[in-house]
Amino acid sequence: MTENPITDALVLITGGARGMGELYARRAVAAHARAVALWDIDEDAVTALAADLSRSGVEVRGYRVDVSQREEIAAGIEKLRADLGSPDVVINNAGIVRGAPFWEHDPVAHIEATMRINTLAAMWLTREVLPEMIADASRPKRILNIASAAGTLANPNMSVYAASKWAMIGWSESLRLELESHRHRHIAVTTFCPSYVSTGMFEGARGPLLTPILTPQTATAAAWNGMLHGTPLVLRPWTVKLSMALRGILPTGAWDFLARHVFKVYSSMDHFTGRG
Repeated sequence: MTENPITDALVLITGGARGMGELYARRAVAAHARAVALWDIDEDAVTALAADLSRSGVEVRGYRVDVSQREEIAAGIEKLRADLGSPDVVINNAGIVRGAPFWEHDPVAHIEATMRINTLAAMWLTREVLPEMIADASRPKRILNIASAAGTLANPNMSVYAASKWAMIGWSESLRLELESHRHRHIAVTTFCPSYVSTGMFEGARGPLLTPILTPQTATAAAWNGMLHGTPLVLRPWTVKLSMALRGILPTGAWDFLARHVFKVYSSMDHFTGRG
């Protein structure tokens, strides 16, 4: 389909109160979405942003939803249907990061919370809205899943975060293939895998060799354009794809040497201080 998937669409963005979520919201408004729904755990911030964006003339509503809780996602979708209808575009953007050796992670506050927010939330939300997206083939639909380069390559001090993003990539790509095989071609799934982004979440992290820290603007532009065109997998910067290729063809010992001593991948989280 050549129709712009955002024009006159209802766009739902998780983690929408600030950072990249806010940038996606501003792009949706600028692209003449019918309405934009912002979900975030910070009720004050999401309400304030929705009020600000509504001045554009596009209806923007903020909702306090804790996406780590499946029941809140289900209730949030029911509320959204009553207020604005069913979403045409879903951007699974909410995420947290905890950087530490695995044995220092709290089983609930770190491990379970990371898997719930980074992986299960996207699956639960998409499962809620997908039947309606499938049934309505009158317009293009989009699902944008924000994963990470950490889901393509193992890295010390990122075990739980990496696990959540590896799972996100595997699920997202499988979902894309299932929709294609069942001929639901009006729905396109895009998985975005950026390296470190300077949102504050990765404060203190250092980009590996030839891998600059992405600005939120650069990252969201790449993800947004990929989503518009229905690109299956968007990797930024180019060194993410290079690292995947090298890890795939080199013996483990050789790759470990390069990653540790040449590219400095394995030390990139040594000075991590970022917020979740």
